[in-house]
Amino acid sequence: MRPTLEWAVPLALGRIRHLLIDLDGVLYRGNTALPGAQEFIAFLRRKGIPFRLVTNNSSRTPEQAVQKLAGIGIEAQAGEIFSSALATGIYLREHVDGTETAQVVGEAGLRQAVEKSGLRLVEEGGDWVVVGLDRKATYEMLARAALALEGGARFVGSNPDSSFPTERGLVPGAGALLAALVTTTGREPTVIGKPHPLLLELAMKDCGGTLNDTAMLGDRLDTDIAAAERIGMKSILILTGVSTRSDLEKTSTPPDLVVENLQQLMDAWARA
Repeated sequence: MRPTLEWAVPLALGRIRHLLIDLDGVLYRGNTALPGAQEFIAFLRRKGIPFRLVTNNSSRTPEQAVQKLAGIGIEAQAGEIFSSALATGIYLREHVDGTETAQVVGEAGLRQAVEKSGLRLVEEGGDWVVVGLDRKATYEMLARAALALEGGARFVGSNPDSSFPTERGLVPGAGALLAALVTTTGREPTVIGKPHPLLLELAMKDCGGTLNDTAMLGDRLDTDIAAAERIGMKSILILTGVSTRSDLEKTSTPPDLVVENLQQLMDAWARA
């Protein structure tokens, strides 16, 4: 049976006490907040439901993400932001042994997270190569990263997104940079972001949830919903972003609940 609002509400919402929320396509699109975004955050606060704003985008620090949200009228705190950069930093902290170095192809959010993990950033060589979205990446940066990988450096990617949406259309994302290095070296990275489950596992732990009482709210079947399905987490698909109702008929990983928008979700949750 495909999920519908009426079928899934008693199953999912009545038990959900923690929520992981994707950003683009759920709370905003581009630089515009989606209807009900700030009201939904206030709704969760009133109900005492801890949440994390979970994003594959590794380019921003938590503070920069808060500023971005504030600029479009959505109030959040730095501790409520959980990006693939933060998850990458946690992964590295758990795997770093002694004083080690890392090359980073990535922007401020990823560089900060890698430094906080205890690794020292270097421009060439290094024990690790860590790759995320980098809109200023050059051929020379990729060449130095490839040489480090050929020399035995460990390889981590913040997320596998092959493209990145902009006002001009789709442009290369972190996955495109990873693909260049994989093609060059034959090395496969450990990937942290959705649809790989580690990002969700770490975000759930960060807000105190368990698989019994946590759900993932997202707009993409291939990342948000797929990541939740991989770890047995309840999932809610919202139809304000990428995936559509017609996509539901073709997916092998259906969500537990489908809603048209945030207002419909708030109404259903209040009833549940």
